[in-house]
Amino acid sequence: MAASPVAARATPAWLREARRALLESGAVTGGPGHQGLMRSWQRSLDYGLASTGRVVDAPHASAAQLQRAQAAQHELMSHARPVMEFLFEQTRDSDSMVILADSQGMLLQALGDAHFVNRAERVALRPGAIWHEQWRGTNAIGTALAEQAAVVVHGGEHYLARNGFLTCTAAPIVDSSGRLLGVLDVSGDHRGYHPHTLGLVRSAARMIEHRLFDTRHAGGLRLRLHAQAEGIGTLTEMLLAVSPEGWIVGANAQALTQLGLRQADIGQIMVDRVLALDTDTLHGWCLRPSGAPRSIQLTDGHAVWARVEPGRQMPGRTPPSPKPTTVGHRDALAELESGDPLMQTAINRARCVLGKPIALLLQGETGVGKEVFARAVHASGPRRDAPWVAVNCAALPETLIEAELFGYRAGAFTGAHRDGAPGRIREAQGGTLFLDEIGDMPLAVQGRLLRVLQERQVTPLGGGKPVAVDFALIGASHRRLREEMQAGRFREDLYYRINGLSLQLPALRERQDLPALTESMLARIAPGRAITLAPELARAFAGHRWPGNLRQLQNALQTACALMADDETELGWAHLPDDLAEDLRADAPSKAVPDADADLRLQSNQLIARTVQACAGNLSDAARRLGISRNTLYRKLKTAAA
Repeated sequence: MAASPVAARATPAWLREARRALLESGAVTGGPGHQGLMRSWQRSLDYGLASTGRVVDAPHASAAQLQRAQAAQHELMSHARPVMEFLFEQTRDSDSMVILADSQGMLLQALGDAHFVNRAERVALRPGAIWHEQWRGTNAIGTALAEQAAVVVHGGEHYLARNGFLTCTAAPIVDSSGRLLGVLDVSGDHRGYHPHTLGLVRSAARMIEHRLFDTRHAGGLRLRLHAQAEGIGTLTEMLLAVSPEGWIVGANAQALTQLGLRQADIGQIMVDRVLALDTDTLHGWCLRPSGAPRSIQLTDGHAVWARVEPGRQMPGRTPPSPKPTTVGHRDALAELESGDPLMQTAINRARCVLGKPIALLLQGETGVGKEVFARAVHASGPRRDAPWVAVNCAALPETLIEAELFGYRAGAFTGAHRDGAPGRIREAQGGTLFLDEIGDMPLAVQGRLLRVLQERQVTPLGGGKPVAVDFALIGASHRRLREEMQAGRFREDLYYRINGLSLQLPALRERQDLPALTESMLARIAPGRAITLAPELARAFAGHRWPGNLRQLQNALQTACALMADDETELGWAHLPDDLAEDLRADAPSKAVPDADADLRLQSNQLIARTVQACAGNLSDAARRLGISRNTLYRKLKTAAA
């Protein structure tokens, strides 16, 4: 099970004997070489799982819960998706699938061979399912989370006998602060096991971590280190993010391991504790940046090569002004102005509390852009250069939300990280804490949060000395919190504590700036292409209710642009997802789409023909590009030929 050579794999005979002993004695026993597997089986046994027979009903997220979890992990998913597609190309037609799971074991997205996906769904290996060891026993995703290491779980090594047809390889994904974000996994038929899959998955996880590192620390100084000059820029390089004062504020796993650092050291030690150079020398390099690697000494005497990438916050570069917005300067809130009176009122009122100790509460339907608005408030205020920490209260299991928010000491509970965790509230020190869907927070946690807001101190789970905290608070909920308070589901004292200024963000159907919003979204989705809506489609958009609000509009435009040919600039009916086109026709059949059916069929057939031609007749590839199943593509081709 552990990430070890193939020679160390548990043999079928050994597994049969171990499982027999487990069933007869109710205890896990094993020999040397399989300690990782035995630890996981013991945890599975302690969770009360039966390895054979009826399986405990594991939780599965509803469509709404999955959508919220995906929204909470938007940054991770956006960086993981291209890597997953690359990984899928390497494993295509091998009866397998590529899976991304969050830090709680919830499957967020998956790509796979159609035949194997059907088999995998029989054991709930699909988005929304929870594959934590507590519910599925020993499995690559859950065990990688528990061990915080890359693992292979092959065939009968799965604790639940029903999963024995699988071979699974998973690697954890960790951000630059050492926080576990999720797991990347390749699962397939056990007969297709290949030892090289472990290295492939590990490398893919590193690719995601590197993309996240570069995005998160784009504005600050970054050091790329390697024992060889040619290793700079590869997946084996060490990455350090350094603050203007010289503190190490980010590091990848290679840097932690090779430089002898711990996760707890991030944000706590200066760079001169690791590198044999002073901060002034580093600042001098920032003033005279060079793309060529430099040879430097570590404090232990070893030499490494380094490339310095200065950021906006380093000396010699003009830092962002901490002063309030002045006339003529377009800040992040100004970027949200698009001509709608309701939205303009919300923006103007938000400006009045920038930099003031007044909590902001954003309310509105799902998808109206509450997090986007909150980010703009943070980026427009005096705390813009301090941390932005977002927590989706609805996406976290009730049993883990306290640990996530308030942090915990080492050993505070079963499964706690051996070094403990500071918690998201402490991570927001000096910056902004955004509590999305705060109306879904359990009542017990509401009480603890109220205490933190009153005392401006947080005490981690497991006890310890309270830690003073300073942060701006922005809450958001699609629920009407006043009604939730009156129904007893939300504490009255907490409601008035977080409701310093309440802003109701308008639904898309209530806004008067739909054309401007559509134009700006298209410009971001397809920069440089000057894509416009066909007139009849623009009229249909204007008459639609948009129940998913801005998120639905954004997703629809992204899909439509993906279905357009490279030489097309007008977005028409044939480019829309089938369900949206159907809804639009139902909304306004007489005004929006006269004679649209024949035109839609013609454009759809033309689009399909071009896509099949571009794919050289590969119908599977064409179906994937069109966003439809192969069966649907076959049916449309048959209908077009009739």
